[in-house]
Amino acid sequence: MIDHDTLRQRFNPDGSLLRRQQLRMLELLLELDRICQKHGISYWLSSGTLIGAMRHNGFIPWDDDLDVEMMRSDYLRLMKVLPHELPETMTLQNSDTDPNFFYYYSKLRDRRSFLEEKNNYDRMLQERGIYIDIFPLEKQRRWIHVLGEKTTGHMYKVWRTSTDDVKSMTTIRRIYRFHEHCVYPVLRGLCRLLHSTVVTSGMGIPFHNPRYIDDIFPLTTHDFEGHSLPVPHNADHLLRGIYGDYMQLPDLDKLQLHVNKLEIYD
Repeated sequence: MIDHDTLRQRFNPDGSLLRRQQLRMLELLLELDRICQKHGISYWLSSGTLIGAMRHNGFIPWDDDLDVEMMRSDYLRLMKVLPHELPETMTLQNSDTDPNFFYYYSKLRDRRSFLEEKNNYDRMLQERGIYIDIFPLEKQRRWIHVLGEKTTGHMYKVWRTSTDDVKSMTTIRRIYRFHEHCVYPVLRGLCRLLHSTVVTSGMGIPFHNPRYIDDIFPLTTHDFEGHSLPVPHNADHLLRGIYGDYMQLPDLDKLQLHVNKLEIYD
């Protein structure tokens, strides 16, 4: 039996910096949910956020990020409408809105905070507030995704070993554009020829755990921090396929967090 009250008191009691971050992420999520409902765009809670929903009916008490997923067709629609629907306190961040953003997914950012990640990949981004990640998924054979993933690994290596960030970012932008306009269209053409019931993170996103359409659709809802939000209809089977017994708590003394520094402005 999980003692939720004890976990909350240890990791994210009311008023703590982490709890304030979680509530700010929840604001972002609810705004995303509003816009998706307005435009008929399907999305669902994913990864640790989905584990939190199923195991804690909200955030994992120590979790400092929030992830959602959607099929690429819905993702492309969302990218068009989201910038025009957001309040001034929030902004969409992707390669179109931030020239130094080199991920093949997007972030919805809060503009009333400052966040510094431990991996330091965010050091030249224009927006660095609290965020939630928005991941596109694509139907593709797993080996195709792994191939696409390997082609982008050099970008991360360049950035990780950079001694001149301006020069390194110029190199990264070239690699990014080459993959986006040359490599990935070819791989997507191959995916259309090779039918697959497997979906993984979109091209260039370094997470290739397989999901299955039948586990995801039709979507259902689950309680998350007091709100009924979309989840895969067989979330238990999906999560067990990726994480094993996700209902078992990890070693609470060996947790790895994402945030190095955080400031929240009211």
